[in-house]
Amino acid sequence: MSTSGMQLSALIYASDAIGSAGEPELEEILAQARARNERLGITGILLYRDGRFVQYLEGPAEAVREVFASISADPRHERVRVLLDSPVESRRFTSWTMGYEPLRAAAAPPPAGFRDTFATLERADRVEQVLQAMDELALWFRVRSLHR
Repeated sequence: MSTSGMQLSALIYASDAIGSAGEPELEEILAQARARNERLGITGILLYRDGRFVQYLEGPAEAVREVFASISADPRHERVRVLLDSPVESRRFTSWTMGYEPLRAAAAPPPAGFRDTFATLERADRVEQVLQAMDELALWFRVRSLHR
């Protein structure tokens, strides 16, 4: 998965699932994404909660555009919104062809001083907010994956 000498790009999008996205459907999406991403040199993470997806893709700019075009045309979701599309200097997810985490909605509002990073990511209107929220979710995902 060498990308030396290529311009790296990162793209983050959010979308709404159409119908039920249970474990079998999510496992199928992941299997397809991981195989395609390995072939194209794409790494990233897919987050899913309450019928909503947020995905971070990174890799060669042309490959990221190809993958996103395919994702945008996928009938399993709608209202695809690009949160970030930018060149990057280096990868955030060097070894994950597609990290995945199903997130549960909080049973109650967060205590004072805490925030819902997933919701912040979806509502972000500045690139800095998107990157901060994605970094927080990536750190959380890495820590969780070490304890499994």
